[in-house]
Amino acid sequence: MKNVAIIDYKISNLFSVNQACIHAGLSPVITSDKLIIEKADGIILPGVGSFKEAMNNLSDLDLCDSIRKVINEDKPFMGICLGYQVLFSESEEFGHTDGLNIFSGQVKKFENRGNKLLKIPQVGWNTINPYNEEKWNNSLLKGIDPGEYTYFVHSYYVDTQETEIALTSTNYEGTNYCSSIQSKNVFASQYHPEKSGLEGLRIYKNFEKMITRIQNEK
Repeated sequence: MKNVAIIDYKISNLFSVNQACIHAGLSPVITSDKLIIEKADGIILPGVGSFKEAMNNLSDLDLCDSIRKVINEDKPFMGICLGYQVLFSESEEFGHTDGLNIFSGQVKKFENRGNKLLKIPQVGWNTINPYNEEKWNNSLLKGIDPGEYTYFVHSYYVDTQETEIALTSTNYEGTNYCSSIQSKNVFASQYHPEKSGLEGLRIYKNFEKMITRIQNEK
C-alpha cells in the first residue's frame, strides 16, 4: 500500500480525507512532521478556513519549504479547498497575504452582481466543466463525466491566467472561475472530492494510480 501524508496544520477536519484514502487502498498518516511528509509516496494538503491563518500555521510549523520540495521532486500531490488556494501567489482575504506561489494567481472574494444579493459562502453541490476534454481524460478526473456535481464550501475563489494548468471551471452566481487544476504531479481542487460521493472517491483511486505510475517512471 502506498503511504500518503495528510498534512495537519491545525486548520481542517481530516477524518473524511483519511477515510477516503483508506477507501482508495492507500495507507494514510495525519502528520505535521516534515520528515514524514518528505518521505511519503504521496502528499495531501486539505484545509477549510482562512488563507491568512493557513499560511501562518504552515510557516509556524516550518512546512512551506517541505511542500515546495515534494512538489519540485515530482511527488504526487493533492490540494483540497484551502489547500488548493494556498498553492497560488496571494489572497485578498483579510488584507493581502502571500501564498506558496507554486502557481501564479490571486484568491478573490465572490462579489455581488447587479442588485442580487449573493449568498456567501457557496455551500453545496455545483458542476465542474472541462477547460479541455483531452486534459480531463488524462487527469485525476478520468472516468468522471464532464458536468459532474461536486461539493463546495468557500467564500473565495482562484483567479489564474495559467490556462495550461486549468482543469475545470465552475460558475457560481455569474462568476466563472477555475475550480481545479492539474500540472504534472499536482492535482488541486476547490471542491471536496471526499465529500462528493462515489465520483469524488474515484479521484482518490486515480490518485493512487498516479502514485504507482510516477514510482514506476523513476
